[in-house]
Amino acid sequence: MSILVTGGAGYIGSHTVVELLAAGYDVIIVDDFSNSSPEVLKRLATITGKEIPFYQGSILDKTFLDKVFKENKIEAVIHFAAFKAVGESVEKPLVYYHNNITGTITLLEVMTGNDVKNIVFSSSATVYGMTNVSPLTEDLPTSATNPYGYTKVMMEQILNDVAHANPDWSVTNLRYFNPIGAHESGMIGEAPNGIPNNLMPYITQVAVGKLKELNVFGDDYDTHDGTGVRDYIHVVDLAKGHVKAVKNNLANKGARVYNLGTGHGYSVLDLVKAFEKANGVTIPYVIKPRRAGDIATCYADPSKAKRELGWEAQKTLTDMVRDSWKWQSQNPNGYQL
Repeated sequence: MSILVTGGAGYIGSHTVVELLAAGYDVIIVDDFSNSSPEVLKRLATITGKEIPFYQGSILDKTFLDKVFKENKIEAVIHFAAFKAVGESVEKPLVYYHNNITGTITLLEVMTGNDVKNIVFSSSATVYGMTNVSPLTEDLPTSATNPYGYTKVMMEQILNDVAHANPDWSVTNLRYFNPIGAHESGMIGEAPNGIPNNLMPYITQVAVGKLKELNVFGDDYDTHDGTGVRDYIHVVDLAKGHVKAVKNNLANKGARVYNLGTGHGYSVLDLVKAFEKANGVTIPYVIKPRRAGDIATCYADPSKAKRELGWEAQKTLTDMVRDSWKWQSQNPNGYQL
């Protein structure tokens, strides 16, 4: 029996595949390379010493997905396949709603048709909206400020409703905070298309000389240095959280939700200083006006995941910035060789 990983060639998906294989699971990857590279598959084979079964295609393609399920004995699904750029979602809401929500519904229909009722979903701390106060707990109300965030809110609701309608389902929604870092080998990491939306790849691209300077949006927030505070989590810790969630899903029915974060907040400038100290690289930055929709502080209460999954983040901020730089410095153009 195998674990199907949709979006398994992406940033978080690829690291999760490594940890699943290390934990003894068989894995099948589905990806359409819309936000990833075929090169990832070669590197996964090098890291793990295994050729991982792979299918190229979209989760919107029901016939394609059904073929994957018919040709394999799939025990559970980890669902990463979604568009994730906040700004782009505002510009192209229909594209995001169609890909993320219709794709998830299609996946669930095919799972139902093939009697697979076990899914771990890649959600986000963005579902906490702008009014909840940190540390954020899983019982807080959800909301969103952009189409990307609304797709996560809606997909969580759809999954919960499926589990409520049929008690044979096992559903886990994992709310990520801010994943950074890379595999310790430096062979896989975050490789965004175009100018990065996230802070760490922006810092590493400044460090490697691809970008002139870091834009820091706002230095007048109610935080210790005026810059926004977030909960940064090493992508390998995050990946291990998925392994724990799969194991828990296989043993329990029903719907659950967990934060995956460290429970500690670091500001933008904390991250910059930690990066400079760990790697001996200077990061020039300029202060820009606040961005609409940004909040001062956002960090997790991860105690539920520790209590129920036996999971907690292990890696330090130094580990995160060191591994991010190792990946970027070895791969200045990402997966483009």
